[in-house]
Amino acid sequence: MVENLDPLTLEAFARFDAAFEAGREPADEGGDPRLFGRWAQLRLARGAEGGHDHDERVLRATRFAADGDSPWTAEDVRFLWEAANVLMIWRHTNYPELYRIPLAAARRLDHTDRRRILGDTPSWFHRDHRPVWETVHEQLEELLTEPPEHGPAGVVRNVIWDCDDVARTLAEKYGSRLADPAVLPLLRHWSAARPAKPSDRWLKTARTLLTPEAVGLIREILPLVAAHREKTIDHVAANGHEWQETVFLHGRTAVPVRGMVWTCELIDEPWVPQLLGDLALTCGTGIGGSGANCRSEMLANAAVNVLARRGGLDTVAALARVQVKVRKKTVLANVAHALDAVAAQAGLSRERLLDRTVPAFGLGQDGVREEKIGDCLVRLCADGPALRFVNPAGRSVKSAPQAIRRDPALAELKATLKELKQALPAERFRLERALIEERIWRWHEVTEFFLDHPVTGLYARNLIWQILQGPAGVPVRTDSGWELTDPRGRRIQPYPDTPVLLWHPIREAAEDVRAWRDHLLERGVRQPYKQAFREVYLLTPAEERTRTHSKRFAGHVLRYGQAKALLNQRGWTDLSIGHWDYDLGSQSDAVKELSGWQARWNIRITGDPEADGWGSASFCVSEQIRFHRDGQDAVDHYGYAYREGVPLTEVPPLVLSEVLRDADLAVGVTSVGLDEQATGGHEDYWHSYGFGELTETAQTRRDALTRLLPRLRIADRAELTDRFLRVRGDLRTYRIHLGSGNILMEPNDAYLCIVPGHDRETASVFLPFEEDGGMLSVILSKAFLLADDTSITDPSITRQLGA
Repeated sequence: MVENLDPLTLEAFARFDAAFEAGREPADEGGDPRLFGRWAQLRLARGAEGGHDHDERVLRATRFAADGDSPWTAEDVRFLWEAANVLMIWRHTNYPELYRIPLAAARRLDHTDRRRILGDTPSWFHRDHRPVWETVHEQLEELLTEPPEHGPAGVVRNVIWDCDDVARTLAEKYGSRLADPAVLPLLRHWSAARPAKPSDRWLKTARTLLTPEAVGLIREILPLVAAHREKTIDHVAANGHEWQETVFLHGRTAVPVRGMVWTCELIDEPWVPQLLGDLALTCGTGIGGSGANCRSEMLANAAVNVLARRGGLDTVAALARVQVKVRKKTVLANVAHALDAVAAQAGLSRERLLDRTVPAFGLGQDGVREEKIGDCLVRLCADGPALRFVNPAGRSVKSAPQAIRRDPALAELKATLKELKQALPAERFRLERALIEERIWRWHEVTEFFLDHPVTGLYARNLIWQILQGPAGVPVRTDSGWELTDPRGRRIQPYPDTPVLLWHPIREAAEDVRAWRDHLLERGVRQPYKQAFREVYLLTPAEERTRTHSKRFAGHVLRYGQAKALLNQRGWTDLSIGHWDYDLGSQSDAVKELSGWQARWNIRITGDPEADGWGSASFCVSEQIRFHRDGQDAVDHYGYAYREGVPLTEVPPLVLSEVLRDADLAVGVTSVGLDEQATGGHEDYWHSYGFGELTETAQTRRDALTRLLPRLRIADRAELTDRFLRVRGDLRTYRIHLGSGNILMEPNDAYLCIVPGHDRETASVFLPFEEDGGMLSVILSKAFLLADDTSITDPSITRQLGA
């Protein structure tokens, strides 16, 4: 216990020891009384065998230190309690003497520090060391309980403590309401919400204690939790070791919050599903709002389970939002179970239930809702989405006029706008998932639930729909209803029961794909995701030779955190690598399930463990991709992935293509080859990726530029080569790589470093898609800049041009 003490402390301890051995009173030696107290605590040690009796002179020193007026610090208290606990574990049984100084020192701290240091001690003693608990529990409870003079905030802190910002807000802002005798019993009941699910008895008690005031508090407090974000906390151990911990909610806070969530099952109000959905979304996503981990899996599952038990169509929108954003498998399984239960009640499949329950938010078919507030007209628009204002003079203004800013009707519209912003990405995600899963509808379902819907229709009307094994077209509204029109202007109106699905280029001839791309570009149709310009990845001879795995995207150096977040967004899970364990942390599989198949992309760690703090990796290297049928074990009983997968010739072409497309997207957005300068140790890779052969994503970008260039102001100064956009300036000629956006200058291929910025001229150019990290707009921005290179004034660029 002394190996980490500083020299001054060791010197003081030696002085006390010398006096003790000489028969003098160590307390008479003077010096820092806190050091004397530490010394006295350690002097209670009777060796590893323990015992009960102590030397009377040691006990005299212990009592002198405990009864003194030492200015104990939190660090002292940690040291003293750790020392006492070690002696207790070594079978020292004179507990009143072991804990005399630690208890006295703890009384010098405020209640916040006491709880922070001793928070787990009562439960630990009660569970594992009952004799100690029986000896000191009254003093411990006295230490941790605030007196009545601390007011309502103290009463609340005695129940939930103050271990994080949410708990402090509950005590300071809501203390008087939570400590009210009509609510306090329910707060104590919420703090007993420790099981995984509420029992009937727990819910019955909650129903008995629930009051209108408590309902109002739940409606105010749970949104605070949904808006709360994680915080990094610094820790210091008694031995001086320092570390950081990122915490969303302390367990002492999460338990009563879960009690509030469970109580929502008893509240029959229209605001409950939306609120539970917001909470599940915050708690179900990882640090920073993404990833396969949860801020609080406990609270996310609690919210989803209450929605499931609540049932009804009004829960579907909230569950659908969680399904889009959250990647944690346990939470997703609960969401799927909840949706299946509601769908069964309605006699529908889960997907068809989602089709029918997308909220319209009061919007008309044009995606606009108008409200008269005071003398102003306010429009809620799905296109944006945004609130737009017309003042009493009839002029459109950007912000709300002063006269209506405090109007409750405007606050309600702002809340609806927030919900609309959450619903739009969910609908875009559903439509893309329907494309890759080849969902089939009847035409009347498409028109009713997609094309005519003010939210989903915003996206669905710009997609290509196809009659099953028949013609395809973009929807066009006519007097007789919706029709499909193709690039040649031919129209067809399917019968109501005609089976239709979303058009995918993998099923089409190359000339038909080119016709659709030209057609959409000419009409200025920007699709919600790449459909006409979607990359297609067909089996290559090399993959036929490797037979059970694809190495097409192996060997790329990626930024691990960015790659993991992007793959999570695309539905991949399970990826976790770091320097914490060479065997278990050095590599992992990212896993995606699609249409009855499971893809596994092996990722291994690279980089310096010291630079990464022996934690999560900064960089990783992509390896092979394998496929397994759902239900077929892809890992052995040790949890390691099998080396063999299903022959790639047996994988459906669309499944293969979509999985490889995700891999290409991850590489194209997170590769260190995109950096402005080579990352140390990866210079060869940076050069090969930054100027090498184009991937399918870059080929699609090239195809789009082929169609865009003739329309641009710089058309006479730009031309496409196999891998580059070649731009002629007045000073130099430049080649912009279509994969990385990196630039070489002719005639000597000197590298030109330009940090991408927002270009107003580029922003005015119509782009048919922007789904690959914005690289298409980055390339065009650089092209416009370099075509007019004599106007460049940035010295970091002009120095390179003149070198």
